[in-house]
Parts: sequence; structure tokens; C-alpha cells
Amino acid sequence: MKSFLSSLLLVCILLPAWGQSNPYKIHDSCYVYFQKAEQLSGTEGFRSVNDKLMKWAKATGDTKAETLYYVEELKNLTAQARRTKHTEPEFDKKVDDARRILTTIADQYGFPQYYYYAYELSQTYYFNHEKFTTAQKLIQEMQNIALERNDDFGLWTGYRYLVSLYIHLFDYRTAKKYIYKALDLYENTTNETVKRQSTSRLYCDLSDAFPIGADSVRINIEKAVQEAKEPLDTLRCQYHLAKLHAYYKEIPQYKACRDFCLASPFLPRISPSAPKMFSVIDDIIAREVGSETVQRAIRIERIREVKYIANIAEEYGFKDDAFIIEKNLVARVERFLSENNMSRFTEIDAQIGNGKLRGDLQEKSRTVERVTRILLLLVVLILVAILSFTIIQIRTLKKIRLKDSQQIRELQEANERVRLADAAKTRFVQNMSHEVRTPLNAIVGFSQLLSLPDGSFSPEEKEEFAGHIINNTKMLTMLLDDILNASAMDSGNYRIVYEDGEAHFMAQAAISSAEHRLQPGVRMYYAPESEEPVHLQTDPRRVQQILINLLTNACKHTAQGEIRLSSSLSETPGFLTYAVTDTGPGVPADQAEKIFERFTKLNDFVQGTGLGLSICRDIAGRMGAKVYLDTSYTGGGARFVFTVPLQPPTE
Repeated sequence: MKSFLSSLLLVCILLPAWGQSNPYKIHDSCYVYFQKAEQLSGTEGFRSVNDKLMKWAKATGDTKAETLYYVEELKNLTAQARRTKHTEPEFDKKVDDARRILTTIADQYGFPQYYYYAYELSQTYYFNHEKFTTAQKLIQEMQNIALERNDDFGLWTGYRYLVSLYIHLFDYRTAKKYIYKALDLYENTTNETVKRQSTSRLYCDLSDAFPIGADSVRINIEKAVQEAKEPLDTLRCQYHLAKLHAYYKEIPQYKACRDFCLASPFLPRISPSAPKMFSVIDDIIAREVGSETVQRAIRIERIREVKYIANIAEEYGFKDDAFIIEKNLVARVERFLSENNMSRFTEIDAQIGNGKLRGDLQEKSRTVERVTRILLLLVVLILVAILSFTIIQIRTLKKIRLKDSQQIRELQEANERVRLADAAKTRFVQNMSHEVRTPLNAIVGFSQLLSLPDGSFSPEEKEEFAGHIINNTKMLTMLLDDILNASAMDSGNYRIVYEDGEAHFMAQAAISSAEHRLQPGVRMYYAPESEEPVHLQTDPRRVQQILINLLTNACKHTAQGEIRLSSSLSETPGFLTYAVTDTGPGVPADQAEKIFERFTKLNDFVQGTGLGLSICRDIAGRMGAKVYLDTSYTGGGARFVFTVPLQPPTE
């Protein structure tokens, strides 16, 4: 009885004190505990605070505050997983159960924004733990539900998820497309829940999709400031403005924005690494940049922040330090894209598009079924002539359905071709931007040293610099030759010209062309089975090209020991067999075929485009020859075999 009277008294006290002066439009007494729960999410103090939020929500009858209780429960789980690195299936089940409870409550009380927010939190949890397939399924499930409900808010939320995914994968071009779709939906929808959302974050993300320093960056950040509706929006805008002011050397404005961000307890929600970034920028502005500052910049988690630091350092005249940061940044992006398989999320785009097409097809199918039932009813009630007309109508509708199915298949096939072409282009651009830059930087650097006034370096040092320039020039030439050869073969302009060739001469010529790539202390020599001349009808230039590629590949991976080129007529009857054997780290047997694919490199730190072995195999195939890795070789290192027919193959 005492407990009942206390509860009744509490309700009586609260009823006249009802207030909604907060952005979430919930009872102010609930909002106090909601804010605390937000701050304590993932910590030991969270449980008691969130339980008080539910107690006050029940006491005031505030269904939205009650829904927010379940939002915080799910956010607390994802925060715990982020801090404690939980990845076991039991924790996945906890997250899934919390999502189902939140979606049920949000549906029951009519808060669709939190229904879709449950999916956002869950897919973010799985994405952060590199469970990409599960994250992809959740986005697809949410998108299908939105399509079935014809819910603009669900589609808006789906666009936002895709923006986040593609920005995380540095695919700003695709992210920009979905930002524009979301903004267009926002402008044209009548959905009140969508209209209550803030577009500030979308404009901030759009500013990141343009090159640093472009006018569009400032324009979109200014739009973000205008559209800010919540304190978190303002904090995000100040964070972006701080970076922009630092880049344009607007120091007072930068410091004001920086101090605003550092004073906010919610800054980690915008960027956990922001304080580190501000610390490095402060050193640059104070012109106190050293190796320790560069290392701190390199260790910053967010790649976009590192990119800003590199650009700011260059604007302040620290070009060498900016180059070091930029070079490390390129390597990080390459590793990230390689490890996380960018094609997974391109497929999300295709699947969502296909989901829309399937929804249209199902709607047409339902239309056909309704018309069919009506026509069947008319068969009983009207004349035979109308029955004939009905049959004609049914056939017409079936033809339309078949035509739609064919169009869907054609769109799917075209989408897959575009996806594969885009992935190949991305790999090529990433590879070449890294590979071409290294020899070019060496050539420019040593050329600048040689241009210094006489007396700066001794003749021996200048000769050494000239040797480095020549070596890097040859490396750059080889890279470009690989690209031209690959292009020629793809376009069908690559020709094989047969003439008399001598096996020992071709081998010695290949060694002479590749020996400048030898690493110090490594020996390279030719060991024929017999000293007697061996003549055959082949294309000597293509044979030498393949041998040079195989020898150059061995030079890259052999730091000590020897490289042996051998030839034999007895190993494979009817063929001249060349073998390149090295004492390098070798190649795993399960990679024996993969290394012959284009742009494939087992060691990203070794110079090259990843085209050499692929070109060797393509040329060999046109000559009726074979190039392969001898997986049975056990002498240490690797043994590549090149078999050339003694006579040209017949068509």
C-alpha cells in the first residue's frame, strides 16, 4: 500500500510538470536520464541510469521515452562490443535480440525512425567487426521492408547507410550519388518523419567527397551549418570548419572551432581521433614539425584526417613531411581496399536495385492475377465473344511480364559488367599511382642533386646519382612496357613473327638485359644442358621478353644466393625448356596460378605492376608455349619453367 501511494503521489506531481522543451520532444524528466545514458553508454554506470529512464517513462506515460530506453539498450551493447572487442556468436545474439525488441516497440508505438535506427546500429556493429555478409543482409532486409511499406523514411535511412559504407571504403564517387538521392528525397517527400531529420551530416559528408581545397568543400560545409538542427550537428560542423580554417591559414577561426570541439564530451562520436589531429595541426601552425610529429600524424586512425594534415603541412611549406605522410597514406588505403574486398559493397548497390525491380515485378504479377480473376468471372456471366477477348488480354499481359523479366536479366548482366570493369579500373589506378610515383620521385630527387653547383658532390657521388637515375628510368620504362604490352594484347594488335633463333644467344641476351636489377651479392648465370648450338623456329624477341620478365621477377625477390637460367632439350621432348631458379622466399603452392593473374602481387612492397607474369603467359600462349611455376621443386626458392616448341604450332 505504501509503494502504491508513493507511485500515485509521483504521478500526481509529474502531471502538472509535463514539459517538452528538449529536441526529442519527450518529458523533460526523462530527457535528463536519456542524456546521461547517452554519455555512459558502454560503461558500468549505464545500467542504473537507463533503468531510471524506463521508470520515469512508465510514470509519465511517455511512449517515446520508453522507446528510447530500448534504443539505449542496443547502443550500450554496440558500445561494449567496440570497447571490449567482443566478436563471439553469443554477443551477436544479444545484439540481434535487442534489435528485434526495439523494432517491435517502435512499430507498436509508431516511431518508424527508431525502427530503422535499430537496423543502423546492428549493421554498424557487424560492419565494425568485419562481418560484412551479415551487415549486407541487414541493409537488404531493411530496404525490402521499406519498399513493402512504401516508406520514404526507410528509403532515406537506406541511402544514409549506403553513404556511410561507401565513405568508409573511400568510394566517394558512389557515396556522392547516394547523398544526392537522399537530398532529392528530402526535398520532394511529404513524410513528416523525414522532414524532421537533419541534412547537416549529409552536407558534411558531401564536403568530404570533393578534393581538399575545392570551392565545393566550403560551400557544402556552409550548407551543413545552415541545416544544423541538433547540438551534434553543430559539433560536426565545427569539426569540419576547424580543418578547413587550418587549411586556409585562418588561424583565429581555426582555434575557435578547435576549442569548441575539444570542450564537447560528444566529440568522440564525431571522431575519436580528432584531438590527435588537432595536436598535429597545432604543431604545423607553430612550425614545430619534426619526425615525431610526422609519426603522430601517420598513426591517426581516420584516413581523411591524415589527408587533411598532409595538405595543411604542404600549405605551410613542409613539403617533405607532407610527402612522407601522403606516401604512407597511399599504402594504408591500398591495404584497406585489399583486405576488405571492396566488391562486397558494390554488390549491395546492385542487390538494392534488383530489389526495387523485383518489387515492381511482383506488383505487376498481382495486377495480372486480379485481372485474370475478373476475366474468369466474366466468362461465367457474359457471352463467348467476351471470353475470347479475355484470353487475348491474358496473353498480352503474359508477354509484358516476359518482356519485363528479360529486361531485368539484361539490366543485371549490364550491372555486373559495369561492376567488374569499375573494380578492374580501381585496382589499375591504385597500382599505377603507387608504382609510377616511386621511380619518378627517385629520378626527380637525384636530378635535383646533380643540378646543384659544382663542388657540392664528388665525381663518385655524382656517378652514383646518375646510376640511380638510369636504374629508375629503366624501372619506369619496364612499367610502361608492361602496360603497353597488356593493352596491345587486349586490342588484338600483338603479333608473333617466326624466324630462326639460337637458344644460348637468347638466354645470354636476356641475362645481359636483366643483370642491372640484381641485388648486391646475388649471382646470376646461364647453365645449358649442352654447349652445342640449338636452333629453332620461333620469335626470338618474344622469347627474350619472357626470359627477361622471369629473370627480373627473380631479381626482385632474391636478396642473397643465386639465380640460375638453364636450358634443356631432354626435359620435355619436342620443346626447348628454359628454367629460372632462384634462392628467394619462394611461392606457396596454392598461389601457383593466382600469381599469373593481372595486377596480382604477393608482396605489395616489391616494385612492379603485377602484370609481368600475366604478360609472359599471354605471349607464351600465342606461341604455343607454356609458362608455369614448378610446384614440385623443393630446392629452396622458386623455379619458373618456360617451354618453347621447336617448330611453330599449326593453326
